[in-house]
Amino acid sequence: MRRREFITLFGCAAAATWPFAACAQQPDRMRLIGVLQGLAADDTAGPARIAAFTKALQELGWTDGRNVRIDYRWGGGNADVVRRQAAELVALAPDVILTTGGLSTERMLQTTHIIPIVFAIVADPVGTGLVARLSRPGGNATGFMVFEYSLSGKWLELLKQIAPGVTRAAVLRDPGSTFGTGQFAVIQAVAPSVGVEVSPINTNNAAEIERAVSDFAREPNGGLIVSAGALSALHRELIVSLAARYKLPAVYFNRDSVSSGGLISYAADYIDQYRRAASYVDRILKGEKPADMPVQAPTKYELVINLKTAKALGLTIPPAVLARADEVIE
Repeated sequence: MRRREFITLFGCAAAATWPFAACAQQPDRMRLIGVLQGLAADDTAGPARIAAFTKALQELGWTDGRNVRIDYRWGGGNADVVRRQAAELVALAPDVILTTGGLSTERMLQTTHIIPIVFAIVADPVGTGLVARLSRPGGNATGFMVFEYSLSGKWLELLKQIAPGVTRAAVLRDPGSTFGTGQFAVIQAVAPSVGVEVSPINTNNAAEIERAVSDFAREPNGGLIVSAGALSALHRELIVSLAARYKLPAVYFNRDSVSSGGLISYAADYIDQYRRAASYVDRILKGEKPADMPVQAPTKYELVINLKTAKALGLTIPPAVLARADEVIE
């Protein structure tokens, strides 16, 4: 039992006239929320996500500095850093922890089986062992999936739609994750139907990515698919610059890459995931248990296109694709 829990229970037991329910809620106590981000601290995608989370919390009655304190940590896709940051947050004994991305969530669950965890932007939480099942997670973690595996096949179909001449596609993936393998398997299954040969590129480090993309680009009619993973996010700027250098049309797993100059993305709305995560944090702070709160799939996907990049690649985006776009960057 944590020290804070002991003090709270002891105080309740000692106060015979204090109803237990009122004691459990403790409305006047400053609550602590830990946040372990998979991003680096200087990642340009971070501020908008955090702003969405804190605004949603405020709308639910939780204001940072008034009745809740939020302590942030940033992992930057580095497993050792993430492990250390997880330990630091757990040592603070927060009331609940928000984790983003599979790596941050995995390391946090290795660090604590007691403190409630709400995760966002996580792929395949059952397959990776984060929860027992989606409908009833059963442990101390619950949250929001970033996609279902079928989405991976749509990336290849989209690549073929916007660049019909593509006959070869390199799939950048995280080889150390089960969802990296799962995404590639779905893309492989779809490949024959669209007439594209696919091959994997591991995203272990920058040098490996640069070498592999350079080798791939030596032959014509190539394109890229950047699948979801902490390493793909970490090396976002490099991957976008390589696609531009070698004039490779590329489909990305997140809109941040398109904002950075990538061609096109089809993905869950990450900002929306942070807003929805705030609702689960609120429910846990009010007494609900993660074990009983179902893991939720995305409710909103967005198609984002960078027309400036399309022009640089000599591509004309089909009107049917443009009509479906949620955002067009010009």
